[in-house]
Amino acid sequence: MTRFIFITGGVVSSLGKGLASAALGACLQARGFKVRLRKLDPYLNVDPGTMSPYQHGEVYVTDDGAETDLDLGHYERFTGVASRKSDNITTGRIYSDVIARERRGDYLGATVQVIPHVTNAIKEFVKSDITDEDFILCEIGGTVGDIESLPFLEAIRQLGNELGRQATMFIHLTLLPYIPSAGELKTKPTQHSVKELLSVGIQPDLLMCRSDRDIPEGERKKIALFCNVQYGAVIPALDVDTIYQVPVSYHEQGLDAQVCKHFGIDESQEPNLDRWVNIVDRVRQPEGEVTIAVVGKYTSLLDSYKSLAEALTHGGIANNVKVRLNWIDSQIFEREDAVHYLEPCHGILVPGGFGERGASGKIEAVKFARERLVPYFGICFGMQMAVIETARNLAGLAGASSTEFGPSAEPVVGLMTEWLKGNALEKRTISGDLGGTLRLGAYDCDLQAGSRVRAIYGAERISERHRHRYEVNMDYRERLEAAGLTFSGLSPDGVLPEIVEFSDHPWFIGVQFHPELKSKPFDPHPLFTSFIEAAVRQSRLV
Repeated sequence: MTRFIFITGGVVSSLGKGLASAALGACLQARGFKVRLRKLDPYLNVDPGTMSPYQHGEVYVTDDGAETDLDLGHYERFTGVASRKSDNITTGRIYSDVIARERRGDYLGATVQVIPHVTNAIKEFVKSDITDEDFILCEIGGTVGDIESLPFLEAIRQLGNELGRQATMFIHLTLLPYIPSAGELKTKPTQHSVKELLSVGIQPDLLMCRSDRDIPEGERKKIALFCNVQYGAVIPALDVDTIYQVPVSYHEQGLDAQVCKHFGIDESQEPNLDRWVNIVDRVRQPEGEVTIAVVGKYTSLLDSYKSLAEALTHGGIANNVKVRLNWIDSQIFEREDAVHYLEPCHGILVPGGFGERGASGKIEAVKFARERLVPYFGICFGMQMAVIETARNLAGLAGASSTEFGPSAEPVVGLMTEWLKGNALEKRTISGDLGGTLRLGAYDCDLQAGSRVRAIYGAERISERHRHRYEVNMDYRERLEAAGLTFSGLSPDGVLPEIVEFSDHPWFIGVQFHPELKSKPFDPHPLFTSFIEAAVRQSRLV
């Protein structure tokens, strides 16, 4: 039997529902259960693909080409279960589907309403694409009390009634703020949040209470009394020094045991959390430290690079070193010399991005890494900037640029209008919609024999996730390779450049895909492992 756990949040946003859901999934996995995690987002966008990173943070991409909420990255990193299109839904998608059905006449002339038509569509999503999972964990985005969340809350309320308590559980994540002048934690915000949830017909079965300090027994009893839950179901969700401690911390507070108890499952057998204990030990007791400069354009909101930051940490775990990240706004290099900012660093990474703003600064970072022999990792846009820098400064193409920035005499990077995905021909136009029209999802890549990336992966063909609209122009391959830049990874049909590298550089690799999306703390991505290893060698030279 598949059991459904619904996770809601109250009091304030950004409490970490996604991380809490992922950690609970990891705890249940450690007990031998098969889990799947889903996110229900209340905003009207069809997906987050066209949203600014400053609005929503990173856009996470699945193998099957969905642009999704960044919380799905937490889900994958903590459970290793690959997310799918069916694991993220928004109000925009729900309403689009409902309106399309109405236009087709599927509702047989009925007046289309939020209840039952919208809520039915949400319930269909929650129960769809399930095989043999023991638990489906559904995180409801937003905060209880938001108008936008009401249809989702109503839908899960109905599911609670339809499936029964033996198959459903409601978890509510709240905040216990500490008031210094009073010298105590305050439970009233949690009480009001639960009251708000009760007003839409949902009685939480378990409360997770975020706090920056231990929660006294008296406060836990007070919360249990006023929120109508058992004392053991008031779980402290305390701050920790590394997010990979969270599964262990939640287990120690009894979270997974309470979930088992709710569903009548024997909770006496201890889960095997050795994986997480070992990871935390390596994070807390590194043998060294390296500094990586991340030269991007969204560095004022680090959630824009959430998976990237975690993948670099994973590379550090694999090499048993602490990775210190130096976030640098690429636009600063348009006004100041890059040397001052980059010289102390042991590696330079230029991540993905869109648009011309900050591009010249990224090119300066590439030039510094190439000339100073500092390990360089270019991801997506970072690979394209590496190609442009090579074209301008080594291949004699002073006018080399990307058509993303406007018409160019030497378009070494240009809009790709046709490509194969499997056996299907994908087509795009410059005037087409922006949403969902990039090259998205997993594509195969063949690695050149004798190349650095072939040695790193230890494979002839790989599969990586993409999210981009522009490609390196293969018409310039011969001139670029004559300048020393090797095209070491290509699509199986040889049309699309996927990886470039300098063989005479200590470590200089650019990839068109996003390897950070597949990295996990217990299975670090080989490119990040190798990049940090190169940074460790560089640190010994400085």
